[in-house]
Amino acid sequence: METILHKILAEKEKEVALLKGKGVYLSRNLPKRKPFIQTLKQARDLAIIAEYKRASPSRGLISGNILPGEQAKIYEQAGAAAISVLTDQKFFKGSFDDLREVRNAVDLPLLCKDFIIDESQINHAFRAGADIILLIAAALEKTRLQSLYTYAKSLGLEVLVEIHNEEDLLKAQSAEAKIIGINNRDLRTFNVSLGTTSALGPRVRASGACLISESGMKTAEDAKLAARAGAQGLLIGQTLMESGSLKASLREFIVPKMEVAQR
Repeated sequence: METILHKILAEKEKEVALLKGKGVYLSRNLPKRKPFIQTLKQARDLAIIAEYKRASPSRGLISGNILPGEQAKIYEQAGAAAISVLTDQKFFKGSFDDLREVRNAVDLPLLCKDFIIDESQINHAFRAGADIILLIAAALEKTRLQSLYTYAKSLGLEVLVEIHNEEDLLKAQSAEAKIIGINNRDLRTFNVSLGTTSALGPRVRASGACLISESGMKTAEDAKLAARAGAQGLLIGQTLMESGSLKASLREFIVPKMEVAQR
């Protein structure tokens, strides 16, 4: 049965073919990438990766009027530790231009969030100002995940490897991922359960990787649940994009990290 993830990846193949046709020049004189992993390790509170996204397959259009740079500035002022930018075009209405605009507006570490399947996407993310890229374990074979991870690291980028189940975790561990994100949303169905972080969080921390909980965060209690599972950071998008009081909403999620009993 074709899943939502299969549909996205089929479109991504077409998008990548166009990207390869454009090419991109990677100057080694670009500014040094902004490290994020030390923030995850050293901060007393959960580090918030505030996300800019225009739309999603589950929600549809979130906002067509909020400018990337302006939203990023508010995130920065509210205490975000990093900013994620959705660059997928077909399903999330994003672009590398959005990432570039955010890079020009703020000085925080930037995550390029996309369904990355090819080095050309990493090149474009790098050129647009990304400091971190997302690699989704469910979207990649183990060896392909490893090769893309190695390529991104060769450019000086940090890599957030996203998992949703034990099979994904094994792939992330094979790539020796230093930052692992648990997506509470199943990309095959787009159903969300914070129990995914509760179940996998202690295993991620036991592996020695830093842990970020992604998707489904609505309240401070959700943040505390993730913290109890060992999360050191949260990636929050739709809740912030739809908030009528953005600064207050973001600050609600900045709760203390907690020690987690390793299983």
